[in-house]
Amino acid sequence: MRKFGLIGKQLAHSFSQDYFTQKFQKQHISDCIYQLHEIASIDQLPDLVRQNPELVGLNVTIPYKEQVIPLLDTLSPEAASIGAVNTILVGKNHTLHGFNTDVHGFRLTLERHLPVIHTSALILGTGGASKAVAYILGERGVKFTLVSRKRSKATISYDQLKQEHYDTHRLIVNTTPLGMFPNIESSPTIDYNLLTNQHTLVDLVYNPTVTRFLAQGKCQGAVTVNGLEMLHAQAEESWKIWNKQSEA
Repeated sequence: MRKFGLIGKQLAHSFSQDYFTQKFQKQHISDCIYQLHEIASIDQLPDLVRQNPELVGLNVTIPYKEQVIPLLDTLSPEAASIGAVNTILVGKNHTLHGFNTDVHGFRLTLERHLPVIHTSALILGTGGASKAVAYILGERGVKFTLVSRKRSKATISYDQLKQEHYDTHRLIVNTTPLGMFPNIESSPTIDYNLLTNQHTLVDLVYNPTVTRFLAQGKCQGAVTVNGLEMLHAQAEESWKIWNKQSEA
């Protein structure tokens, strides 16, 4: 039996287990199982791997996408450049190899849903998912501004956003968990009244499919895209990596 799983702090509403369980059933893959592993600290990862000798691969979610890196034996070039990992391949002798498949998912989302080339974007949030988004926008030549709760050398704060930011940054990507079930009434504190039909809002949150962030943007005529397709794409990319374990 080959084992796969997800590590994170709070996984009760995770998409991954249902997705892979259904995938295994539909494709008649009988020798695989996908499990959730809630861990209180990333330092528990080595023990988890040792206690599960059949473990082949792991997905990584909040808050460990960056914290996991020091525990890995190798990083893919993209993961190293981004500074965040959401997929781990477990190799021989419990070696851990880090990848970032969020970049594949976000790249695919832009290709399919954004025929209009935006030149500037606001990225809401500064976590691991934000780094993958920034990487892809940079790849496409899109200038971006990072927005966080607190101002820093690399970011501006939400209360610093002005009319000019909305006029020049027509693509806005939410990489925070705000609005995710069960806290569906929350949303990033941007000025939704300044959005227009020239704006595109992308939310990496996938549950609910229409978050408050997207709903408020839609009311202003903005194009809206949720995170479900990105989630599917990154999951499938993880599966491809895990099935190359003999090469690790």
